[in-house]
Amino acid sequence: MSTPALSALPLDELTAQRDQALRDYEALVRRGLSLDLTRGKPSARQLDLSAGLLDLPTGHTAADGTDCRNYGGLQGLAELREIFSGPLQVPAAQLVAADNSSLSLMHDSIVHAMLGKVPGAERRWADEPRIAFLCPVPGYDRHFALCERFGIEMIPVPMDDQGPDMDVVERLAGGDPQIKGIWCVPKYSNPSGVSYGDETVRRLAAMPTAAPDFRIFWDNAYAVHHLTDTPVEIADILALCAENGHPDRVFVYASSSKITFAGAGVSFFGSSPANVAWLLGHTAKRTIGPDKVNHLRHVQFLRDEEGLAEHMRRHRDLIRPKFDAVEAILAKELGGSGLATWSTPEGGYFISLDVLEGCARRVVSRAGEAGIALTPAGATHPYGDDPRDSTIRIAPTYPELDEVELAISGLAVCVRLVGIEKLLEQAG
Repeated sequence: MSTPALSALPLDELTAQRDQALRDYEALVRRGLSLDLTRGKPSARQLDLSAGLLDLPTGHTAADGTDCRNYGGLQGLAELREIFSGPLQVPAAQLVAADNSSLSLMHDSIVHAMLGKVPGAERRWADEPRIAFLCPVPGYDRHFALCERFGIEMIPVPMDDQGPDMDVVERLAGGDPQIKGIWCVPKYSNPSGVSYGDETVRRLAAMPTAAPDFRIFWDNAYAVHHLTDTPVEIADILALCAENGHPDRVFVYASSSKITFAGAGVSFFGSSPANVAWLLGHTAKRTIGPDKVNHLRHVQFLRDEEGLAEHMRRHRDLIRPKFDAVEAILAKELGGSGLATWSTPEGGYFISLDVLEGCARRVVSRAGEAGIALTPAGATHPYGDDPRDSTIRIAPTYPELDEVELAISGLAVCVRLVGIEKLLEQAG
């Protein structure tokens, strides 16, 4: 028989539950924990999977005879682009392999759009009276930070289990020429784990937009980061944009930073031939070429697309038990309580925990006082403002499994205490 939600309990029983939760919390604080679930970083054991990179490359010549030690090759090694072409759904000829950070490519794309016209634009974004981006929420805090950096207005768009609410997206993008873009993490979204449905992708590609230079910032960060034996497949946004007469609409981003070495990976930009030429034309003003030696070592280490898939299966073997532990502990400690719900992602790096409205900041604060560091409440929303104050991002990959178990058990104690306190407040 299922346990009734705590909100159904008589006041005296709820008060007794609060008293027990407070005792549990005090015991948690006395443990003096120091645990960190703040960022989605690979663990040391995951980084060890790529130790072979340190012995590579052997030689310095690319397949086409390029001397990787020298200048040039702005688009990156062709053989590396071939490896990632399939997973990113971008033809190798329309893919750019750069240095380690896809965030840098996103930053530079906005800079170039501000200071020089993107294909199809009537003027530079810097000359517009106002620039706005649509921001599906919950979403990625670094996307929001980029918007704040450049004074771009952020308009929240709710997410459902198929991606952003397309009725809202179509209405906003179709009615306001100052809305120039939308942030998308289409596969295993950060932090909810949602993967975009085919109809969502089709509507993004086909929708009319008031801005002729509207861009989809398609951050496919978790394209190969699967947690199951049946990887999620998403529709081909680049092909659909072209089919619907909007070939320049999408900018695709990704990197190998959570695949090999987080600080020494390779980033990727994919788009239409016109957009690739636009990006490389501007990039040529700031660099004569990427780190092709690093490109070559990645080619020799990963070998081909199947080698990449096998490498990611080894990652999955290390991190899947951590995701399973989070699910098991939350289900045991909070299941049926009515105090929280959480995502069960099939890939990616995060779990989204939703607590009672008005409780996320208090939960994060309580956890911090108990030595459990979490991403600040509100980070999943533009301007750090979650209007419901309910969403908490959990990043379980970096700590060891026993630390994840300790941290989630402690977090559950905090959720229970704060949630019961909230119910008692509501009861008057």
